[in-house]
Amino acid sequence: MTAAENAAARGDDDGPGGRPAGSPGQQAALDVVDRWVALHADPASPEHVEGVEAERLADDDGRPTGAWVITLPGERKLKTVVSVRVGEKSLGLIAFVVRNPDENHAAVYRMLLRRTLDLPGLAYAIDDSGDVYLTGRTPVRGVTDTWFDEAMGAVLQASDGIFNEVLAKGFLTAMQTEWDWRTSRGESTRNLEAFRHLLAD
Repeated sequence: MTAAENAAARGDDDGPGGRPAGSPGQQAALDVVDRWVALHADPASPEHVEGVEAERLADDDGRPTGAWVITLPGERKLKTVVSVRVGEKSLGLIAFVVRNPDENHAAVYRMLLRRTLDLPGLAYAIDDSGDVYLTGRTPVRGVTDTWFDEAMGAVLQASDGIFNEVLAKGFLTAMQTEWDWRTSRGESTRNLEAFRHLLAD
């Protein structure tokens, strides 16, 4: 994890070496994440979702920690990678949304702050480089199968659902340059088709 991911997603009061401390609430939350992963990321599961991947991280001795990296497939954004960490008292998660916008920072951040009002237990945040993340934290006693499934859905929607709008506000000049270069050479503009109405003459 990056420094930003560790800061926002770390669980509190972990056991030695980052291993789960084993409180009843923590163990119940660990079981919830395990069940979700087995249900949606295991190709053998009847409820497997194509593109969902998950890895439980291990410590230096190869023992499982309370941390996972979960990949969710998207429609506008190819994928959203979510870091999940279960501590003794809370479950934290963080997902990278987009790198630091090239332009119109105030407009991009204003949009994200307004969207935060409607997010269930999540918030947009930026790191020291200006990169945009989603972050959330909840007490382990509130982590249920339904809550975690809804949280993963909310993360995907909040990352994938606003992706094109963020690109249009924060990266339009770069996309216009690429569009002009591709069209002048007869190259495919397939990756920019969602923005044709903004880029085409």
